[in-house]
Amino acid sequence: METLKYKGYIASLHYSKEDKTFWGKLELVNSLVTFEAQNANELENAFKEAVEDYIETCKAQKTTPEKPFKGVFNVRIKPELHKAAYQRAIENGVSLNRFIEDSISKGLQAI
Repeated sequence: METLKYKGYIASLHYSKEDKTFWGKLELVNSLVTFEAQNANELENAFKEAVEDYIETCKAQKTTPEKPFKGVFNVRIKPELHKAAYQRAIENGVSLNRFIEDSISKGLQAI
């Protein structure tokens, strides 16, 4: 998935074949914020304008812009992978949750 970043905000980018329009959605925020354009340059400008508008709106409303995360999510994986992860967690003397958290953390550090 293509993304844009600006002032710590990230947007996912999409293309509508029906409308022949590029559009984007601000991710990791509390509100639905979208923008659109006819070409790449316009799309980048529309994204930056959307971020600025969102920041100003949050200030005016005295709200926190970032989406809160609980730290809980469901992941669907193959049963064999689930079993192997659980087995490795037991071998390492940790819970499955700790094993998954450590694995994600290591994966993110490798990027």
